[in-house]
Amino acid sequence: MKIPKMLNHYTKLPKSIYILFFARMVNSMGAFVYPFLTIYLTKTLSLDEGEAGFIVMLAVTAHLPGLLVGGRLADWLGRKKILLLFQGLAAICLIPCAFLNNPFLIPRLLILSAFFHGAAQPASTAMTTDLTNPRNRKAAFSLLYLGGNIGFAVGPLIAGFLYNNYLMWIFLGDAGTTFASLTLVYLFVKETLPSKEEIEESFKLENSYERAEKGNLWQVLWKRPALLLFTLISLIYSFVYSQMSFSIPIQVVDLFGDKGPKIFGVIMTTNALVVSCLTIIIISLTHKIKPVLNVALAGVLYAIGFGMIFFITGLPWFLFSTVIWSIGEILVTTNTNVYIANHTPISHRGRFNAVIPVVMGAGFALGPLISGDYIREYGIKNVWPMIFFLSLAATLFMYILYLSGKKKKNKNIT
Repeated sequence: MKIPKMLNHYTKLPKSIYILFFARMVNSMGAFVYPFLTIYLTKTLSLDEGEAGFIVMLAVTAHLPGLLVGGRLADWLGRKKILLLFQGLAAICLIPCAFLNNPFLIPRLLILSAFFHGAAQPASTAMTTDLTNPRNRKAAFSLLYLGGNIGFAVGPLIAGFLYNNYLMWIFLGDAGTTFASLTLVYLFVKETLPSKEEIEESFKLENSYERAEKGNLWQVLWKRPALLLFTLISLIYSFVYSQMSFSIPIQVVDLFGDKGPKIFGVIMTTNALVVSCLTIIIISLTHKIKPVLNVALAGVLYAIGFGMIFFITGLPWFLFSTVIWSIGEILVTTNTNVYIANHTPISHRGRFNAVIPVVMGAGFALGPLISGDYIREYGIKNVWPMIFFLSLAATLFMYILYLSGKKKKNKNIT
C-alpha cells in the first residue's frame, strides 16, 4: 500500500477543514492541564483518590450541561460565534489557577472551565458536519483527530517536564495555545450554520437520515432507535476510556513514585504518537468497514490494552499496552463521529451533537467516581479485570447492533 494512496482521502476536503486541522493541532500542543489533573489533585493539592475522583467527576459532569447549552445556541446563533465565545471563556478560567495554590478555588475554576469547554464542543462538531458529506466525512473527522493528536504528542511531554518546577506554565501555556487556535478560526473560517433555504431544500431528500426534521430534539431523536442504542453502548466505551486519565496515572505513581508524572507524560506522548503515525493507515485499512463494526473491533483492543495493565510492572509493557488501546481509540473516535453525523438531521446538528455526548459523557463522569471508590476499597491493580470484562461486553453489544442493522437493510432490499 503506497503512502500517496493512503493520503487520497485527505486531498479534496474543504479549505476550512484544513484550517480547523491546524487550529486543533495548536490547541492540543498546550493541552497541559486535564491530562495531569488527577496527579495535580492528589500530588500537589494532597487530596486522596476518592476526593480526586469526585472532583474529576464534577468537572466531567459540568461538561455535560455545557454541551446542552452550546448545542442549542449553535443551532440558533451559529457555530463560529459559540465556538469562539465558550472556548475563550474556558481558557480564561485557567489563568488564575497559575497564581493560586488554593484547594478550594482551583477545583471550582477547573470545573467552570470544563463547562465552557463543553459548550464549545457541539459547535465544533456541527461545523465539521456542515462542511462535509457522507463521502468525505470520515476523512475530515479523522484529519481533525489527527491534528489534535499531533499536538498532543508534544503537549503532555512538555507538561511532564514542567510539572515539578514550573507548574504555573501548565495553566498559562494551556490558555495561550487556546487563544492562538481561536485566532485561526476567527480569521479564516466562515460561519457554517445552514440557511433556511438549505433546510427547506433538505426536506426533499428521500431515505436520508440528514433530511431536516420538524419537532423538538427528543421527538426527532426517538425516530432513530439505532442511534439511541449506539449512544447507550458508547457509554460503556467512555467509562472504559476514562481510565486513561484517571486510573493509569494513579497506577504509574504507585509503581514509580516521584517519577510517575514524567512517566505518565511519556505514556500520553506514546498515545499521541501512535495516533499521529497510525491514524492514516488505520483509516485507509478500515474505510470500507461500517463505522459500527469498527467500534466493535475497538472494544476488543480496549479489553486487551487496558486489561493487560493488571500484569504490568515496567515501562516497556506500559508502552506496549498504550499502543494497543490507542489503536482502539483511533477506531472509536473517528467512527463514532461519522456514525452520529450520518444519522443527524441538518436542522438539529448542534442539538444532536450536544445531547448524544451528554449520554456518552456519563461514562467519563462515572468512571473516575466509581473507579476512585473501587481503588480505595480493592487497590489500583484490581480495577483492570473489571475494565477488561466491561470492554468485552461493549464489544458484544456493538456487534449485535451491527447485525441488527445489516438484517434490517437486507429486509428492505427484499
